Amino acid sequence: MRGARAVILCLLATLALAGCMHTTSPVAQAQPQSDLDSLAYGPAYYPAPPRAYPPARAVYAAAPMPVAYDAAYRLDAGDKLRVVVFGQEGLTNSYAIDAGGSITMPLIGAVPARGRTPAGLAAEITARLRNGYIREPSVAVEIEAYRPFFILGEVAAPGQYPYVPNLSVESAVAIAGGFSPRARRDRVTLTHTDAAGVSRVVVPLGTPLSPGDTVLVGERWF
Repeated sequence: MRGARAVILCLLATLALAGCMHTTSPVAQAQPQSDLDSLAYGPAYYPAPPRAYPPARAVYAAAPMPVAYDAAYRLDAGDKLRVVVFGQEGLTNSYAIDAGGSITMPLIGAVPARGRTPAGLAAEITARLRNGYIREPSVAVEIEAYRPFFILGEVAAPGQYPYVPNLSVESAVAIAGGFSPRARRDRVTLTHTDAAGVSRVVVPLGTPLSPGDTVLVGERWF
């Protein structure tokens, strides 16, 4: 009997061990939180999955465009110039064209500028500096400020005003405060001076204006 009982106990132990080997451990799973748990412990927090961001792209700021001047522009009294003599700080400066149409520089004195282009004036200054002053001068001339324009007649504030590029007769009238109540608004008289001489013509309001021009706004008769 004792031998049979021992055999039975060994068989039971073997079966128990086999059952433990086939039993898997329970896996912890997130259970929905009950209302009571929410009241007692607050809402459950589940971390959000990491967010995928697109690859970074380089952003380039647009460089400001340089101010463009008309290379064929003819200089005259009232224009203000920037003359750069490379390597010569004593000669590099701002110069205004005087009533006689010239600029006055150290070493070379008065240089005629009226009727020249900026490039033509630079060539003249270069030639004078090369004549006994600087062996190989390098000169650049640019317009720092245009000579003013004039507007007269039936406007709120007739007078002299600084010229800016792309100015029209209509915008010049606006700068002068607009038309007076008696002004003739459809046409004005424009006086322009160039290499060919002085011209005086009746023009519409959209006509482009040049430095040194004179606008005359006439009076209407009725």
